[in-house]
Amino acid sequence: CPDIRTSGPARGEISVTCHSRRARFRRDQRLVPTAIAPTSSGLYELGDVPELGAVPPKMLAQVIRAARFGEPRDAFKEEALPVPELGPRDVLVYVMAAGVNYNNVWAAMGIPIDVIKGRQKRWGAKEDFHIGGSDASGIVWAVGKDVKNVKVGDEVVVHCGMWEPDDPWVLSGKDPMFAPTQQIWGYESNWGSFAQYTKVQDHQCVPKPERLTWEEAAAYMLVAATAYRMLHGWPPNVVGPGEPVLIWGGAGGLGSMAIQIARAAGARPVAVVSGESKNEFCKKLGAVGVIDRRKFDHWGKLPRWSDDIEYGQWLKGARAFGAAFWEALGEKKNPTIVFEHPGETTLPTSCFVCETGGMVVICAGTTGYNATLDLRYHWMRQKRLQGSHFANDDQAQGVNKLVAEGKVDPCLSKLFKFSETGECHQLMRENKHPSGNMAILVNAPRPGLRTLDDVRNARK
Repeated sequence: CPDIRTSGPARGEISVTCHSRRARFRRDQRLVPTAIAPTSSGLYELGDVPELGAVPPKMLAQVIRAARFGEPRDAFKEEALPVPELGPRDVLVYVMAAGVNYNNVWAAMGIPIDVIKGRQKRWGAKEDFHIGGSDASGIVWAVGKDVKNVKVGDEVVVHCGMWEPDDPWVLSGKDPMFAPTQQIWGYESNWGSFAQYTKVQDHQCVPKPERLTWEEAAAYMLVAATAYRMLHGWPPNVVGPGEPVLIWGGAGGLGSMAIQIARAAGARPVAVVSGESKNEFCKKLGAVGVIDRRKFDHWGKLPRWSDDIEYGQWLKGARAFGAAFWEALGEKKNPTIVFEHPGETTLPTSCFVCETGGMVVICAGTTGYNATLDLRYHWMRQKRLQGSHFANDDQAQGVNKLVAEGKVDPCLSKLFKFSETGECHQLMRENKHPSGNMAILVNAPRPGLRTLDDVRNARK
């Protein structure tokens, strides 16, 4: 089947010029109607599937507006909005399930930035609302005229790295994650996955691993690709066979991916958790040992180096933590890579225990943004402190391959209804979410489905 395009003079009047092999045709090649009709308002109910490639005028979405900024449970409200228009390199995806990440806790609260106002100022965006969601699995439903890498009917997972295709930095072949136009889809951009349809760029689409359900496929990409870049993207400090690696938050979304990616490379990951109940979870993923951070009390801002008493107490705690790492590893070796994201409370210790010539790589600051370190250990032992932000296309495809091969599990721990979008973000805001990753069913009517045919049949 050649590339598929949809066209039509108006919403709800779109014709389909070609369909995937799963579509059914009469002898005269006209499509056999198999879908449920929309309501009089032009809306389909969640899970009521239109004909493949037929784009309705409206969709249901979980929407944030500036007037509702605050606690996530109050900020997200279901609304009916127009389906977004596509540009030449855009793809419309029929969303089966969406992943849950902390970035839309920030979006709901309007801190540290107002994402709606930020888009209006930077890009001249006209929308006065935010549809979040930076992870999705679904079906390609329509494509822009210049899209060549996917076609209508493809089953895809969406990664959240966006950049302008005509950005000179990108066109020169440099890493697009450094490009001036780079942004995170579903957080900095609008039209994220908390809606029946999402608008993405063509390069964001990667093949959905066939073995995964829709909800599993929606749960991993943001955290997994972020972890992949952190561990594989900063040569010469890349994870490899036998390398001791310290992973903070080993039972969380990021940490659970990092453990598996490190293990797949033959490294020896040691996880840090906040309770012994999480030990077995991390070890099943491939951690060789686990450290309970609650056994230490030296966390926080580094004391002034000239304060002998306070600094001495901190140093004693940091050294005890280093010894705990040796014990968990089973060998008196320091981590060559420290996988950081708590930030303010842990970075002083991370920089201290890191091996000479090693790297502390950080992608977030969940405990705060003002970090301190003892520069004497940093320069004398020639350590590296590296910032890292999401991933480029190659890195997203690299981790997707590990998932498809069964070397990385999505670690889906809890599933929510579409109507519970605000509540699941509230759980994350209050740090009450379970180990692993969470997802939301959007158009998939129930768990356990893997294909569009499964979804259609589930509605019969």
